[in-house]
Amino acid sequence: MRRRSFLAAGALSVPLIGAGTAGATPKLATAAEQLAQDGWRKLKGRKVGVLTNPTGILKDQTHVVDSMVAHDAKPAAVFGPEHGFRGTAQAGGSEGDYADPRTGIPVYDTYQASPAKIKQMFTKAGVDTVVFDIADVGARFYTYIWSLYQAMEAAEGLDFMVLDRPNPIGGSANGPQLDPAHATFVGLKPIVQQHGMTVGELARFFVGEFDLKTKLEVVNVRHWRRNQLDTGLPWVPPSPNMPTQDTALVYPGTCLFEGTVLSEGRGTTRPFETVGAPGIDWRWAEALNALSLQGVRFRETYFSPTFNKFQGKSCGGVTLHVTDPRRFDAIRAAVAMLITAKSLYPGVFAWRPDNWIDKLSGSDRLRRMIDAQAPLDEVTGAWHQELQQFRRTRLPYLRYR
Repeated sequence: MRRRSFLAAGALSVPLIGAGTAGATPKLATAAEQLAQDGWRKLKGRKVGVLTNPTGILKDQTHVVDSMVAHDAKPAAVFGPEHGFRGTAQAGGSEGDYADPRTGIPVYDTYQASPAKIKQMFTKAGVDTVVFDIADVGARFYTYIWSLYQAMEAAEGLDFMVLDRPNPIGGSANGPQLDPAHATFVGLKPIVQQHGMTVGELARFFVGEFDLKTKLEVVNVRHWRRNQLDTGLPWVPPSPNMPTQDTALVYPGTCLFEGTVLSEGRGTTRPFETVGAPGIDWRWAEALNALSLQGVRFRETYFSPTFNKFQGKSCGGVTLHVTDPRRFDAIRAAVAMLITAKSLYPGVFAWRPDNWIDKLSGSDRLRRMIDAQAPLDEVTGAWHQELQQFRRTRLPYLRYR
């Protein structure tokens, strides 16, 4: 079994951490914070390439690349994911290759580049160590984890170090698993929709389950617990439409509306928390609140997006208000929203013609069941068995209690 050989190599031999000690609660420290406090000594003498974006910061808001430069551990190169190293690009975009004006470091654009192309970038930059430091938001279709996967594949023969950060929506796994037949850059490998892992845990999972040959080292977060949502860390939007942690809480569910003709709230101040379209009214919020879903209330709302779907048009819809994050099920809530919107507004609701919903949900099952008017419990129960199996499979790779 692939997992056994990975475990035998000792990559997972250290005990689970994060339980803390009696008395005062110890302060959480990201991996980057720990290395910075040591003057980045761990990286000195190496030719380092850093795959990062604006979320790669320290508690004082200094970016890790700038901190490395200040401590005489200047990277040889920086690699940017979707939205870019400095984060200026919108969804589906990146910044291209350029020299960073602040540091003079060459920046390479890895977004949607193949592992072979990324390997060429590593070779051109002359790096012997790749460092990954990006804050994820815990959803399969958030592309940073697939930039991680492809960089790990490209880095065969190099050292690869993941500087871990907390998962901002906690450590619980939920939702359907990707069918490999529907693999795209919003889901390259069969994991569930809300994976409930840190990027460090996912990196270990990728090596153990998908036969990557990466020479992997993960630097753990200190004093983080799997159910811990309030970390005390500054929130930096991981992408332009992820402005707050509240956005991240709903995103594993409401991102599914990208696969419909309805607006998922891009172009509003509350993307993914606000969903709607012209022709939708108060009845949607009433129908959703009548379901008494745990941990959430739906507010009737009206909005006019400044860009993306229905730009400049008046839309009706709902805004999600998460009242209890620990009881809130983002995917169940989103499925309820899809079912009720299709039922109440048959002349408004439609799937995107390219069936993008299948790529987001991981198969055509969700679309087919909703089209067949399956009830909410039947739809969300359809992935119970695969979810349970994923939870078992990921256990050896979990590093935090």
